This record gives sequence, structure tokens and C-alpha cells, in this order.
Amino acid sequence: MISILFVFVLFAAFILFYINKLTDSLCIQKEIPADKHAKIFRTINILVTILLISSFVEILYT
Repeated sequence: MISILFVFVLFAAFILFYINKLTDSLCIQKEIPADKHAKIFRTINILVTILLISSFVEILYT
């Protein structure tokens, strides 16, 4: 149980880091104004976190 949690937390951290990197590239490429960056990052981070939590719950109860 603990090893699954540890591996999943490392995986989730990597996923969040990489998604933020891709989001930053998107904002730069599409020339989105700097004042909208925070809202975009917040929305994407919340949605990815919900996906990661639901994935963990599915793995936990399978």
C-alpha cells in the first residue's frame, strides 16, 4: 500500500511538472497575455489534479 502511494505521488509530481511546462509553452506560442496566465495554469492544474486523484482511487479500489 505504501509503495503504491509513494510511486503514485512521484508519478503525479512528474505529470504536474510536465503539464505545467507544456502549458507555459502553449501560452508563449499562442501569445496569451500575461494577466491570463495565472487563470489558465490554475484551471489546468485543478483539472489534472482531479484526474490524478480519480486515477489513484480507481487503482486503490481495483
